[in-house]
Amino acid sequence: MLVTTASYEEAEKIGRIIVESRLAACANVLNGMHSIFRWDNKINVENECLMIIKTTLQRYSELEAVIRQHHSYSVPEIIALPVVAGSVPYLNWIRSETSK
Repeated sequence: MLVTTASYEEAEKIGRIIVESRLAACANVLNGMHSIFRWDNKINVENECLMIIKTTLQRYSELEAVIRQHHSYSVPEIIALPVVAGSVPYLNWIRSETSK
């Protein structure tokens, strides 16, 4: 899953919440991203952070709700990407860490 935030502090806060609550196994925070986008019919250039979040499809809905609850944007980027292949032990670890 990909999520952008307005600051490192916001990404770290969300990352801690979702890992502590077992909604995600891991949240990588990439600081210093530069985004160019159109919002309200205007071109914006902003510094943001990108979160790469490892979770399962079964946890997606609850994870999205928690991200929305703690996110500063009115329309946060929350994009789920399919995993088409991966290391079986790593994928098992994600399943284990996100089980209720």
